[in-house]
Amino acid sequence: MAEGSGYRWAEDGGRQAVRGGLRGRLDALRELIALSRTRLDGRALEGAGRVLETADERYRLSGEHTVVALAGATGSGKSSLFNALAGANRSQVGPRRPTTAEPVACVWPGSRPGAEGLLHRLGVPTHRRHAPADGSAELRGLILIDLPDHDSSATEHRAQVDRMLELVDAVIWVVDPEKYADAVLHERYLRPLAGYAEVMFVVLNQVDRLPGDAADQVVDDLRRLLDEDGLALGEHGEPGAAVLALSAATGKGVGELREALGQFVAERGAADRRLAADVDAAAERLRSVYVAQCPVGLTEQARAEFDDRLAEAVGAVATGRAAERDWLRHAERACGSPWARLRGRRGGRGSRWENPGSGVGTTGVGAPRGATTGAGASRRGRSGAERAVRGQTCAGRDEAGLTGTGSGSGPTGTGRAGSGRTGTGRSGVRQGLRGQAGASGHLRADGSSAGGVGEPAVDGRAAARPVVEHAVRAVAGEAAHGLPAPWAQAVREAAERGAYGLPEALDKAAAAAEESLRGGPAVKPRWWTVAASLQGLLLVLQVVGVLWLLGVVTGLGDGTDWISGLSPAALGAVGGPALTWLCRAVARGPARRYGQDAERRLRGAAAGCGRARVLEPVAAELLRYREVREQYAVASGV
Repeated sequence: MAEGSGYRWAEDGGRQAVRGGLRGRLDALRELIALSRTRLDGRALEGAGRVLETADERYRLSGEHTVVALAGATGSGKSSLFNALAGANRSQVGPRRPTTAEPVACVWPGSRPGAEGLLHRLGVPTHRRHAPADGSAELRGLILIDLPDHDSSATEHRAQVDRMLELVDAVIWVVDPEKYADAVLHERYLRPLAGYAEVMFVVLNQVDRLPGDAADQVVDDLRRLLDEDGLALGEHGEPGAAVLALSAATGKGVGELREALGQFVAERGAADRRLAADVDAAAERLRSVYVAQCPVGLTEQARAEFDDRLAEAVGAVATGRAAERDWLRHAERACGSPWARLRGRRGGRGSRWENPGSGVGTTGVGAPRGATTGAGASRRGRSGAERAVRGQTCAGRDEAGLTGTGSGSGPTGTGRAGSGRTGTGRSGVRQGLRGQAGASGHLRADGSSAGGVGEPAVDGRAAARPVVEHAVRAVAGEAAHGLPAPWAQAVREAAERGAYGLPEALDKAAAAAEESLRGGPAVKPRWWTVAASLQGLLLVLQVVGVLWLLGVVTGLGDGTDWISGLSPAALGAVGGPALTWLCRAVARGPARRYGQDAERRLRGAAAGCGRARVLEPVAAELLRYREVREQYAVASGV
């Protein structure tokens, strides 16, 4: 066989077409076992390993010789047939049962030596090895073995038959008219060995005892039984078992069997056919652990849903909305009237530019108006992004892995109803927001918040942990769907291993997003500067106009020139709010885009964490399964 594959016939030629196909199948079976050792139980691969060992051993020995065994029940006349083929009494024949206690061999010499190795492998004693009387050239290279009775009363005889049937290249089953339908023969041997039909002969012996056309009737019934056993019959040139009728006592039909054996041995392909049948049987036993029930793999939809769940776990949507609020707050500071900014600082109120109807404002992410949380209303001096992101970050992994749930401790919930002290939200994100912001809104150094009087502090970061768990379970279940049990388990284990470090990675991603949003937009729009300059000019006009009017009232100026003071004062008083309203309308679009960019970045970071820790290990397991599935297809001959 191929160099380095471990298989090589002696230099004697052979049926290269059969041998070449078998070479690839054996190599594929070897690779299949190597790829599966860490995934499958050793007992599942034991049979395939034995096939490779048998092939190794057989190919190290002579390829010119063909080992054919005569097997049959007590009294079937197989020893008589053995002597008839050998041309002399080489195997003992007698009325005592069982007569054959040890295997007997008759070797027709070939053009090259090598029979001794095969006989040693079979365990045939030296004193039981014989040569034929005539040494006919038509059977050159044949090693004929007379086995003990397969239904012998001696247990060691039956065990010896079973062992040697696994080692010989072909079998001639000898049956007689009385026991050809024996249940032991069909259920224990012929039916399980139906896949070896191409290296099998079924001979009806003792036909001289049948009157008239009874022999033909018995042969037809024997063919029917063999067909029920699933044994393919070699008829009309098709491959399969040959069925013959003969009499070893009278010699009738023995010449036909000799001719069939001569042609069979001359092809020198029996060993390959036998090993190919061994590979077929091993592949069929392994079918349940390699063949999937349906197409397998992760669909794009499953990957997208996994990314969406991780984005929910880190609060990507809430972060985007918080970033939008920050942008609006910074725009208000830059473009709002000085009087409005002063009132905002003294009153401690949130940005009046935020639109509660869009879910961005002091009511918190996704909460109905009026269900105020500390995440947007009572955090003075901190960015909205910081407040929201800190409410979404995942807690560190506990000793039990991805377990635990979170709940809020604020005075009002931001869930579906927005009522109650600790109402349950629709997702871990909202739970994180509730757990993050309490009545006082004070954020601790570890990311948790202090609730109201008498309420314990709750770490809201752990609230998103169930979302991560669900995301990992869902994607692992989707990837394992349809896989054979061992490979499905391997996929789930790969996902679980990656899930152990996923919360920490998501926490870092959320912290990085928070840090990047701290301080507002990195690049301030130029129109902010223009708007701020106009607000300053309008303030100057307003102040000048007020001073002018005061001068008129106090008599310091011309009493009839009050129009000159009223005009700039009115222009400043009306122009400032009007400019603020205009800037507010203009700021909506850029603020929304800024929030969407922040959400997209955090979503991408979370997806990257999930891809590196869960999706890639799962994909590696699926790739390994595809590799072994391809090798299995080659080994099974599909």
